[in-house]
Amino acid sequence: MNELTPYLSALLGGIYIGLAVVWLMWANGRIAGISGILGGLLRLDKEEFAWRVAFILGLLGSPWLYSRVTGEQIFIYEATPVGTAVIAGVLVGIGTQIGSGCTSGHGVCGISRLSVRSVVATLTFIIAGAITVYFARHIFGVST
Repeated sequence: MNELTPYLSALLGGIYIGLAVVWLMWANGRIAGISGILGGLLRLDKEEFAWRVAFILGLLGSPWLYSRVTGEQIFIYEATPVGTAVIAGVLVGIGTQIGSGCTSGHGVCGISRLSVRSVVATLTFIIAGAITVYFARHIFGVST
């Protein structure tokens, strides 16, 4: 799909994300940044293991649940070679360590808390993404 068309499901998804972020902060005092949640899960901290597993399972299981509730089938097609995806994932992981968080942590949670650091980080993500797309499409000729 080459066009951006808003759907009710996207709006509801955004509302659910917002509610989940608020609930996690209220219930656990934690920020719903995926890199931090996954990183904490990998540290095997027994006191925080259960909620982190539940959060990640919720992320992974949501498409399945959505398809069961709506009857729509969800197809994910990725033309990126596995090696490229692994390298990109490692680079993203390094970036989340350097930037003290990921797009979800800074963009959704940080900006809503009026964190100047998160606003700067999110603007940096957007600018870096735009530059990357420009180079990929116009300099290196990669099409999507």
